[in-house]
Amino acid sequence: MVAAKVALVTGANTGIGYHVAKQLAEAGVHVLLGSRDSRRGQAAVDTLAADGVTVQLVQLDVTDANSVAAAAKTIETATGRLDILVNNAGIAAGFAPPSQAGVDDVRATYETNVFGVIATTNAMLPLLRRAPSARIVNVTSVLGAMHTMTDPAAPWAALTPLAYRSSKAALNAVTVLYATELRDTGVTVNVVCPGLRATGFGGGPPPPGAADPAEGAAGIVRLALSGDGVTGTFRNYDGTPYPW
Repeated sequence: MVAAKVALVTGANTGIGYHVAKQLAEAGVHVLLGSRDSRRGQAAVDTLAADGVTVQLVQLDVTDANSVAAAAKTIETATGRLDILVNNAGIAAGFAPPSQAGVDDVRATYETNVFGVIATTNAMLPLLRRAPSARIVNVTSVLGAMHTMTDPAAPWAALTPLAYRSSKAALNAVTVLYATELRDTGVTVNVVCPGLRATGFGGGPPPPGAADPAEGAAGIVRLALSGDGVTGTFRNYDGTPYPW
């Protein structure tokens, strides 16, 4: 059993998740770096170690029930509890509008962005309940906010990637329902939008205007370490509340 807070970050071998793991470890948290690909995960662990940051690799494919169960068992054996769960793993399997969206792409996106979050959260809840004050932070997007889809004047109203936008809207709803169920347990559940960041997300070069992923990660880390007890909220990376 470790004395420090224990955090699991999914999809942490690259991008925003990598910076979340790094910043949590720098804050003194015992970080479990979740990575679907063990080789890539180990490379991330080694890179952090070269910078003097120690994290522990946990092989975790959020779309694989056996992998999720094995990760929960590994964490139980290694630490005995979990104080922080950051559901960061996310994909965009295509950006087609509704009329052109392939069901397979939509299903693949939901497998990671929605079903993977549910599977991982449920597997980790027994460990989170052992912590005196646990935090679940789900990584969402402003594109999942319903007002940005329903208000024609919203900056992103014209963007219609069905799989990604609807999956993040579903994730927001999932977050609220977990927060409602767990409200009296000491486990808080919130979502954070890290903003548009320069990562390899989507498989292509960063879009124009993409900013430093470390800045977006800092907002996630801030909420993960918060002791304010607030639950069921949608926040921007700078900490300001965001409308659903």
